[in-house]
Amino acid sequence: MKVVLSIKPEFAFKIFDGSKKFEFRKAIFKNKNVKSVVVYASSPVQKVIGEFEIGKIFNDDLETLWSLTSEFSGITEEYFYKYFSERDNGFAIQVKNKKKYKTPKCLKTDYNLHPPQSFAYIK
Repeated sequence: MKVVLSIKPEFAFKIFDGSKKFEFRKAIFKNKNVKSVVVYASSPVQKVIGEFEIGKIFNDDLETLWSLTSEFSGITEEYFYKYFSERDNGFAIQVKNKKKYKTPKCLKTDYNLHPPQSFAYIK
């Protein structure tokens, strides 16, 4: 099973250039059968640009999470703590075996989905 994640383009492209090996989330999907992520680059791109397999999913306090992921976070420490403000814990999805599509896909046409607020399950 896969999930579609809406990711800001600046971060989505960093996943595929290899500089971002962790995708951070405040909340995460509950289904344990999810093995990969389909990356929807949000506005202004508004296209599905690729996918990756899920390595490990970290769920830790913010200090621990940052220390485990900072080298390949693709974001600044300031952005990390701002994103997780008012949270004690966070999630980091490890990116494995990424595959950028040669031709980006349309969420509506190719997946019959509207952009998810957080994520959407697909087969």
